Amino acid sequence: MTQQPTSPGSHPHQEHAGVGGGRDRTSMWVAGGTVFAGVVLLVDGLLDILKGITAIASDDIYANINDYVYRFNLTGWGWVLLILGVISVVTGLGLLTDALWARVLGVFMASLSLIANFLWLPYQPLWALISIALDAWVIWALTAHRSSRTTAL
Repeated sequence: MTQQPTSPGSHPHQEHAGVGGGRDRTSMWVAGGTVFAGVVLLVDGLLDILKGITAIASDDIYANINDYVYRFNLTGWGWVLLILGVISVVTGLGLLTDALWARVLGVFMASLSLIANFLWLPYQPLWALISIALDAWVIWALTAHRSSRTTAL
Protein backbone atom coordinates (compact mmCIF):
# COMPACT_ATOMS: atom_id res chain seq x y z
CA MET A 1 0.00 0.00 0.00
CA THR A 2 1.17 3.54 -0.55
CA GLN A 3 2.00 5.77 2.38
CA GLN A 4 -0.59 8.47 2.97
CA PRO A 5 0.50 11.72 4.54
CA THR A 6 -0.83 11.90 8.04
CA SER A 7 -2.33 14.85 9.75
CA PRO A 8 -1.78 15.56 13.44
CA GLY A 9 -3.97 13.31 15.55
CA SER A 10 -4.62 10.73 12.84
CA HIS A 11 -3.39 7.17 12.94
CA PRO A 12 -0.61 6.60 10.35
CA HIS A 13 -2.10 3.31 9.07
CA GLN A 14 -5.72 4.46 8.88
CA GLU A 15 -7.10 5.18 5.42
CA HIS A 16 -8.92 8.48 5.06
CA ALA A 17 -12.43 7.36 4.21
CA GLY A 18 -14.64 9.62 6.20
CA VAL A 19 -15.60 9.69 9.82
CA GLY A 20 -14.78 6.58 11.81
CA GLY A 21 -12.53 4.93 9.20
CA GLY A 22 -15.28 2.68 7.83
CA ARG A 23 -13.23 1.74 4.78
CA ASP A 24 -10.34 0.62 7.00
CA ARG A 25 -12.59 -1.76 8.91
CA THR A 26 -14.01 -3.10 5.66
CA SER A 27 -10.54 -3.65 4.19
CA MET A 28 -9.51 -5.58 7.32
CA TRP A 29 -12.56 -7.85 6.87
CA VAL A 30 -11.74 -8.35 3.21
CA ALA A 31 -8.05 -9.08 3.82
CA GLY A 32 -8.97 -11.53 6.57
CA GLY A 33 -11.57 -12.98 4.24
CA THR A 34 -8.90 -13.68 1.65
CA VAL A 35 -6.86 -15.70 4.15
CA PHE A 36 -10.05 -17.44 5.23
CA ALA A 37 -10.84 -18.17 1.55
CA GLY A 38 -7.42 -19.76 1.13
CA VAL A 39 -7.94 -21.97 4.16
CA VAL A 40 -11.49 -22.88 3.09
CA LEU A 41 -10.32 -23.85 -0.41
CA LEU A 42 -7.48 -25.87 1.08
CA VAL A 43 -9.69 -27.75 3.55
CA ASP A 44 -12.60 -28.10 1.09
CA GLY A 45 -10.15 -29.47 -1.48
CA LEU A 46 -8.87 -32.06 1.00
CA LEU A 47 -12.45 -33.05 1.85
CA ASP A 48 -13.32 -33.30 -1.85
CA ILE A 49 -10.31 -35.59 -2.33
CA LEU A 50 -11.55 -37.82 0.50
CA LYS A 51 -15.16 -37.79 -0.81
CA GLY A 52 -13.86 -38.58 -4.29
CA ILE A 53 -11.77 -41.52 -3.10
CA THR A 54 -14.77 -42.82 -1.14
CA ALA A 55 -17.08 -42.58 -4.18
CA ILE A 56 -14.47 -44.26 -6.42
CA ALA A 57 -13.85 -47.09 -3.93
CA SER A 58 -17.48 -47.96 -3.26
CA ASP A 59 -20.67 -46.87 -4.99
CA ASP A 60 -22.89 -47.91 -2.09
CA ILE A 61 -21.35 -45.56 0.48
CA TYR A 62 -23.69 -42.75 -0.55
CA ALA A 63 -27.48 -42.96 -0.76
CA ASN A 64 -28.82 -44.24 -4.05
CA ILE A 65 -31.19 -41.62 -5.49
CA ASN A 66 -33.13 -43.10 -8.40
CA ASP A 67 -35.50 -40.28 -9.36
CA TYR A 68 -33.00 -37.41 -9.20
CA VAL A 69 -32.89 -35.24 -12.33
CA TYR A 70 -29.08 -34.95 -12.19
CA ARG A 71 -28.45 -38.65 -11.65
CA PHE A 72 -24.96 -39.84 -12.50
CA ASN A 73 -22.50 -42.64 -11.87
CA LEU A 74 -20.94 -42.16 -8.45
CA THR A 75 -17.58 -43.54 -9.60
CA GLY A 76 -17.43 -40.86 -12.31
CA TRP A 77 -18.53 -38.25 -9.80
CA GLY A 78 -15.77 -39.46 -7.48
CA TRP A 79 -13.15 -38.74 -10.16
CA VAL A 80 -14.60 -35.26 -10.67
CA LEU A 81 -14.41 -34.58 -6.92
CA LEU A 82 -10.87 -35.92 -6.76
CA ILE A 83 -9.64 -33.67 -9.59
CA LEU A 84 -11.48 -30.59 -8.26
CA GLY A 85 -10.08 -31.32 -4.81
CA VAL A 86 -6.48 -31.40 -6.01
CA ILE A 87 -6.93 -28.13 -7.92
CA SER A 88 -8.62 -26.53 -4.86
CA VAL A 89 -5.73 -27.55 -2.59
CA VAL A 90 -3.19 -25.99 -4.96
CA THR A 91 -5.35 -22.86 -5.28
CA GLY A 92 -5.74 -22.56 -1.51
CA LEU A 93 -1.97 -22.77 -1.06
CA GLY A 94 -1.56 -20.09 -3.76
CA LEU A 95 -4.04 -17.82 -1.97
CA LEU A 96 -2.09 -18.13 1.26
CA THR A 97 0.95 -16.79 -0.63
CA ASP A 98 -1.21 -13.98 -2.14
CA ALA A 99 -0.66 -15.11 -5.73
CA LEU A 100 -2.83 -13.27 -8.27
CA TRP A 101 -3.37 -16.43 -10.38
CA ALA A 102 -4.74 -18.13 -7.25
CA ARG A 103 -7.27 -15.32 -6.70
CA VAL A 104 -8.65 -15.73 -10.23
CA LEU A 105 -8.58 -19.52 -10.07
CA GLY A 106 -10.08 -19.37 -6.57
CA VAL A 107 -13.19 -17.55 -7.80
CA PHE A 108 -13.54 -20.10 -10.60
CA MET A 109 -13.02 -23.08 -8.27
CA ALA A 110 -15.44 -21.72 -5.65
CA SER A 111 -18.03 -21.21 -8.42
CA LEU A 112 -17.55 -24.79 -9.63
CA SER A 113 -17.73 -26.04 -6.05
CA LEU A 114 -20.96 -24.11 -5.47
CA ILE A 115 -22.52 -25.72 -8.55
CA ALA A 116 -21.17 -29.17 -7.65
CA ASN A 117 -22.55 -28.89 -4.12
CA PHE A 118 -25.95 -27.92 -5.52
CA LEU A 119 -25.88 -31.13 -7.55
CA TRP A 120 -24.71 -33.02 -4.44
CA LEU A 121 -27.71 -31.83 -2.31
CA PRO A 122 -29.71 -35.11 -2.40
CA TYR A 123 -26.70 -37.15 -1.31
CA GLN A 124 -25.52 -35.02 1.64
CA PRO A 125 -27.94 -32.09 2.12
CA LEU A 126 -26.53 -30.52 5.28
CA TRP A 127 -22.89 -30.62 4.15
CA ALA A 128 -23.85 -29.37 0.68
CA LEU A 129 -25.68 -26.35 2.14
CA ILE A 130 -22.73 -25.52 4.41
CA SER A 131 -20.36 -25.82 1.44
CA ILE A 132 -22.57 -23.58 -0.71
CA ALA A 133 -22.51 -20.87 1.99
CA LEU A 134 -18.72 -21.15 2.34
CA ASP A 135 -18.27 -20.99 -1.44
CA ALA A 136 -20.35 -17.81 -1.58
CA TRP A 137 -18.13 -16.28 1.13
CA VAL A 138 -14.98 -17.29 -0.77
CA ILE A 139 -16.27 -15.68 -3.97
CA TRP A 140 -17.09 -12.46 -2.12
CA ALA A 141 -13.75 -12.32 -0.30
CA LEU A 142 -11.70 -12.95 -3.43
CA THR A 143 -13.56 -10.41 -5.55
CA ALA A 144 -13.73 -7.70 -2.87
CA HIS A 145 -10.04 -7.76 -1.89
CA ARG A 146 -7.67 -5.39 -3.66
CA SER A 147 -4.01 -5.95 -2.86
CA SER A 148 -1.41 -3.22 -3.39
CA ARG A 149 -0.56 -4.81 -6.76
CA THR A 150 -4.11 -4.62 -8.12
CA THR A 151 -4.78 -1.07 -6.88
CA ALA A 152 -1.78 0.15 -8.87
CA LEU A 153 -3.25 -1.24 -12.10
